[in-house]
Amino acid sequence: MTVTDQSSPQIDSHEAEVKVHLKIKRYNPEVDTRPHWQEYDIMLKPGDRVLDALHAVKWKFDGTLSFRRSCAHGVCGSDALVINGENKLACVNLIRNIGTDLTIEPIRGLPVIKDLIVDMEPFFAQYRSVLPYLIANDDPGYKERLQSQSDREKYDDTTKCILCACCTTSCPVYWANDEYVGPAAIVNAHRFIFDSRDQATTERLDILNQKSGVWRCRTSFNCTEACPRGISVTKAIEEVKRAILYDRV
Repeated sequence: MTVTDQSSPQIDSHEAEVKVHLKIKRYNPEVDTRPHWQEYDIMLKPGDRVLDALHAVKWKFDGTLSFRRSCAHGVCGSDALVINGENKLACVNLIRNIGTDLTIEPIRGLPVIKDLIVDMEPFFAQYRSVLPYLIANDDPGYKERLQSQSDREKYDDTTKCILCACCTTSCPVYWANDEYVGPAAIVNAHRFIFDSRDQATTERLDILNQKSGVWRCRTSFNCTEACPRGISVTKAIEEVKRAILYDRV
């Protein structure tokens, strides 16, 4: 099915509109036995986002199209999709950078609930398994838990994670083995393993030293390339491996 829209969903600007062709993978478990593709032609401005294209389809042509989004500013991570074969956030990628031919699918490796919405619970269960919170049993008294700037820098990069699942669902090991905790869980473990204020380093390293942990990583760098926050995911995984092997934290 192809439908055409001749108006822009965005506010006026000096940019000329261009025709954007969308090919979206659709799946409604109530009526479909398998996923299928549906195509749309819409008019957008080069400065519009992929998310604007999805809004245009949903608001003008088919209100049944389902996808997630919340902040729409690259902070919540809820609109992670496979866009032209790569994991990206729909809200921060512009038409002028992505192109006018868009193929959009749900992120891979997680069960599809409907259309572009996947079940994130397996992802969050793996995230929770690495104890992603500060654990400190001593009483700091009336003082804060102080930390030097150099100690803070050890895990600064991994504090940027927004749990969008782009890294984990770009990992071929994760696609093949759902027991693997995945890059995002390791990144969030790294954030506390290397935090000098935390006292549960041993427990986290033991968790990640299991067969479902860091040793499943094959260093393909898909995760690093997919991260919309620019986190050096593969480097963080390697640092956790070295911490396990050499007790270097």
